[in-house]
Amino acid sequence: MKFKPEMLKAYFVCGSQDVPEGQYETVVDTAIEAGITAFQFRDKGQASTLSPIDRAAMAMKLRGRCAQAGIPFIVDDNVGLAKQVNADGIHVGQSDEKIQQVVNEVGDQMIVGLSCSNAAEVKAANTIDGIDYYGSGPIHPTGSKADADPVIGLDGLKQLVGLTKRPIVAIGGITVGDLSDVIKTGAAGSAVISMIAQSNDIAGVVKAMLEA
Repeated sequence: MKFKPEMLKAYFVCGSQDVPEGQYETVVDTAIEAGITAFQFRDKGQASTLSPIDRAAMAMKLRGRCAQAGIPFIVDDNVGLAKQVNADGIHVGQSDEKIQQVVNEVGDQMIVGLSCSNAAEVKAANTIDGIDYYGSGPIHPTGSKADADPVIGLDGLKQLVGLTKRPIVAIGGITVGDLSDVIKTGAAGSAVISMIAQSNDIAGVVKAMLEA
């Protein structure tokens, strides 16, 4: 699947640790039906309810759902799993597998995303060929990521957008009220976990993301 910046408009990131036990598949299905533009499989940490075997099976199942919907299925920080399920993309953080190594391994077969939270990281990433987009934030404090970088806010996001020609998706504690302000910074869209995963109106939230 060829990368397009529009894929970042309504980007849902989720793992079993982000939803009530037994609800993972249902939540992701509902989000896909509501019209998310990309899905990132990020199942990790002690709160994950999936064993390694179950994780691979679930990834394969959700990868199929994304293919049916025509949206990219992106795996967080696990090149082995991404290759195993023939994912459309891989997303890595600054402290995860080295980005150049990831690009060398899968860059011509998969979409590659990299987390960049400050000017130095963006400038360094700009020199590496094969990265499709950056995930930048956190915009606000977030409870979904224990090792989140310092908050950059919308002003920080705008600064990072100005430093690169690559599309940026905003991340970190984003609420429905932030969506249009995120787009005004020049970012391509928002990547969210709890805003969708913990919503009682997933269709409404996704609609707001698409209309921002």
